[in-house]
Amino acid sequence: MTKKTLFFIICCVISVQTSFAQSTNIPLNKDTYHLIDRLEILSGAMAPNHHSAVKPYARKAIGQFTDSIQQQNLKSSRQDDFNLEYLRNDNWEWVDSSTNVSKKPFLKTFYKNKSDFLYGADKKEGIQFHISPVLYLSYGGESAQSEYTYINTRGLQLRGVIDGKVGFYAFMSENQVRFPVYVQDFVNENKVVPNEGFWKSFGTNGYDFFNATGYISFNATKHINFQFGHDRQFIGDGYRSMLMSDFSPPALFLKINTQVWKFNYTNLFTQVFADAFGNSGGSIGNTQFPKKYLVAHRLGINIGKHVTLGVFESVVFGREDSLGNSHFELSYLNPIIFYRSIEQQNGSLDNALIGFDAKWNFWKHFSMYGQFIFDEFKIDELTAGDGWWANKFGYQLGLKYIDVANIKNLDLQVEYNSARPYTYTHSTIYSSYTNYNQAVAHPLGANFEEYIAILRYQPIPRLNLTGKIIYAKYGLDDANTNWGKDILKDYNTREQEYGNFTGQGIASSLMFMDFTATYQLKHNVFLDAKLISREQKSDDPSFANKSTIYSFAFRWNIAQRLQEF
Repeated sequence: MTKKTLFFIICCVISVQTSFAQSTNIPLNKDTYHLIDRLEILSGAMAPNHHSAVKPYARKAIGQFTDSIQQQNLKSSRQDDFNLEYLRNDNWEWVDSSTNVSKKPFLKTFYKNKSDFLYGADKKEGIQFHISPVLYLSYGGESAQSEYTYINTRGLQLRGVIDGKVGFYAFMSENQVRFPVYVQDFVNENKVVPNEGFWKSFGTNGYDFFNATGYISFNATKHINFQFGHDRQFIGDGYRSMLMSDFSPPALFLKINTQVWKFNYTNLFTQVFADAFGNSGGSIGNTQFPKKYLVAHRLGINIGKHVTLGVFESVVFGREDSLGNSHFELSYLNPIIFYRSIEQQNGSLDNALIGFDAKWNFWKHFSMYGQFIFDEFKIDELTAGDGWWANKFGYQLGLKYIDVANIKNLDLQVEYNSARPYTYTHSTIYSSYTNYNQAVAHPLGANFEEYIAILRYQPIPRLNLTGKIIYAKYGLDDANTNWGKDILKDYNTREQEYGNFTGQGIASSLMFMDFTATYQLKHNVFLDAKLISREQKSDDPSFANKSTIYSFAFRWNIAQRLQEF
């Protein structure tokens, strides 16, 4: 029996130990998640069964959270009442009562509930399901190319519960897109489409890819939930994450989430890809992409009603047997042990990272948050201030301010992110903090400083206006140098031992500005108008570019596609 087979059997054995009703997750969506975070800040207290740093959020937890918000009878605006009703309708099976029932279902069959194209339940068989179509049609253009840009996404999402014990979720979509030039440059350089897996070229400067996620979810006990499937994860309260973000493609995962009193403990075991072979025509088929593994755990605690603290640890590793097949290191299956001790005992070949996160909600208007990640460092080298290359760390500091100057539903978020050169890198692609040639944490990789300001305004219930400014400074690598920005490069090819600093290399900067107006026609049916200005300056003219991008989109049951790098 191989270790991979044993790992699968362990998952299957665990999966039969179910006896408690539970739910699936709300798909990752920055707009929807902002509404949840806003309501939590407005309430003045942490939600007892909801830990905001671990995403995606469980529908049941958000349903219970909206129940508590409704009982508080907050002095909210018309817009907040609309947002609360939206969240309750979207998770209607987990709330005490909702307005989700449609007065006039389409053909007496479809949209009996406002949030579900088709809903069915059989109490005798113990099953319920929700089916909704997915559609994303976007058209636009930019100053840097003559061809128009477009997104053509058609798909389906399905969720439900079997026997009141096992939840399931599936999403699938077929996509043809033509991205702005800066995204095309990313594809040409890395031979991957950002946020996606296997792809092929389509038409002129277009891309074709299939996107699928899915998982099952079940509770082993009242306090312990298991999820197994293929999806994205996000750790943190910021717009970005220095620990784990949703930038890279979905991955195979087993997640164990334990919620006891004010403690939340999350274990994550994932299989990701060490490399992705491709050329100008797309990913190379009829071959097996090399795999690696990322295991992580986070312990969070709510302190009082306003503060939450978290400790995070992860290890990235790859193992090959005599036949070249990758396999899992069973010693990392221990759900409570300190991973760094195992990594050292195994020979210290793997990439271990340790992180911390914190959040403080105060005055019913503010939320301050931050993260710190240590990849590798030595105290004496750090205090010496000589720029030793292996002092690898990153951090984040942010603030959310809702109802700015007492203007209802005017929300500001500011955030600073930074990562030292060579952070997230390692000696091989089998231990770098990457998946499918894309960053697992921040999309800019390492060797950068970033400033973000986001202003959101909801003047009327169905209209949201969002303005973003992202400014970043970094040092780029060319084909023959390694100054620490490209986290796929072997850190043994570094340029120097000492004198390293953030922004070294080819000095460059990025100014990214985005204004988006979104109108919600009906539940989860949106119209977007977007204008983007992007300019990258560099000491090397070959890296400099500038463009203005506009687009109009129709979205149905799907989040905006954001490529902010």
